[in-house]
Amino acid sequence: MKNIIYILLLSTQVFFAQNGFEKGNTYYEKGKYEEAVTAYESVLKDNKHSSELYFNLGNAYYKLNKVAPSIYNYEKALVLNPNDSDSGNNLKFAQKRTIDEIKIIPKVGFGKLVRDFTGIYHYNTWAWISVGIATSFLLFFLGYYFSHTTVSKRIFFFGMFVLIFLILISVSSAIFEKSHYDTEKPAIVFAEIAEVKSEPRNGGPALFVLHEGTKVYVEEIIGKWKKVQLTDGTEGWIESSAIKEVK
Repeated sequence: MKNIIYILLLSTQVFFAQNGFEKGNTYYEKGKYEEAVTAYESVLKDNKHSSELYFNLGNAYYKLNKVAPSIYNYEKALVLNPNDSDSGNNLKFAQKRTIDEIKIIPKVGFGKLVRDFTGIYHYNTWAWISVGIATSFLLFFLGYYFSHTTVSKRIFFFGMFVLIFLILISVSSAIFEKSHYDTEKPAIVFAEIAEVKSEPRNGGPALFVLHEGTKVYVEEIIGKWKKVQLTDGTEGWIESSAIKEVK
């Protein structure tokens, strides 16, 4: 009986989440962007997250000329689906509406090559790839064990070595991506104007000023202050209330 009640409750939650998402789509198509935002965010309140939901929410905020929320939701969509070209393209359009023009210092060397490779997939995807390759290794092992000819045994034996190498690569990529995901903490400036200080306290002149929609990376937290780094390497302290972390 308890299992039946649990299934009914779960089904009801899924129904209302889909209903809210569909309502948001309907409002968006009719040009009622405020109502679309309300409908989409009602789904988020039920802890139902997806790249499609954040993408649509970003589009609705973009139509309302709300720079920071649109950029924030496109970034959220890309966290869940890094290869989502639609979110990436729309993010670029939204970023053109920001005031701050901060250069991006490109990474170079071996570290960049590794990051470019492992960044192809989410760490969960790399984990599933590892499982798939491990399954293939098991099949090759069975083929080697039950094979009766020398040629086939050599083929399966060589294949197992190749698969072991691929497993090491995929597992290492998953670990690297998970580590990168945990350590990198992007955030979006939501305050219309935010002062960045040289130390975590009020008073004193600001090093520089940031405007809404600018992307920063959180490095340290002390009280109500967060130490952030910009894409050009500049660092400073900003009040926590002025930014919103993407993950």
